[in-house]
Amino acid sequence: MNYWTKLSIEYANQRSYLDDLFQVYPTIPDGIRDIDKENWGSVEKAYKRKDNVELLKTLLTLKLFPIKDSYIAYLRRDNSAIDRNPKTINRICGRLYEMGIDKIFGKCSEPKETNRQIGPMFREWLKKKTLGINPIGLEAFIADKNDAILDASDVAMMNFAKKELGYNHDKGLDFVARFNGQYVIGEAKFLTDFGGHQNAQFNDAISTVKTRGVKAVKIAILDGVLYINGKNKMYKSATETYKDLNIMSALVLRDFLYQI
Repeated sequence: MNYWTKLSIEYANQRSYLDDLFQVYPTIPDGIRDIDKENWGSVEKAYKRKDNVELLKTLLTLKLFPIKDSYIAYLRRDNSAIDRNPKTINRICGRLYEMGIDKIFGKCSEPKETNRQIGPMFREWLKKKTLGINPIGLEAFIADKNDAILDASDVAMMNFAKKELGYNHDKGLDFVARFNGQYVIGEAKFLTDFGGHQNAQFNDAISTVKTRGVKAVKIAILDGVLYINGKNKMYKSATETYKDLNIMSALVLRDFLYQI
């Protein structure tokens, strides 16, 4: 098993792992979503007039639709389908009128799901100088060969890695750094549960580490349930299938980087 994976498992099972991890991923729900006042005014007018078509079209301009319905995504992508499918529109609007305007507003303004807020948290943690140095922009990053962490979007990091390091994967990166003259690239994920989407997140990070021909040390900065010793698929993959890959917790990342 990779030493850093082993160290991460020991950390997760012997120390205050979750308490410490909260410094990296402080998953505090945001307040309610902001809704454009003009758009909401149009929603209220259509609702009062019981104008099904206008009500639906206006609600579809908001980031969060107030009800779960399998046909909403289609209608978002093809507004012209609203005029061609009156029965579907009437069915959906019937549910909206049953909810009432106050509940519609409440649903449209619900906070983002925690797992959708996690992405930027890792980079915010880096900006606290937790790895001993402040992340810097691309211009400063390429200006010399000193130890540095790149502060850029995942796409910008990917483009830098493609141009300078021979990275040929189609996934953006969460981490690009240079320590002791070596470049380090990777993805950071907080895996909050088993199955489905979380397995896909795990596989995304692994696919980055498995990318061939890259002139950099490749790492998967993974945290969460994969370190629970047992028969779950992610634990087995990290400790057996991918035992030779650099899979580690963000909480041991600093030690890893300074020993390169």
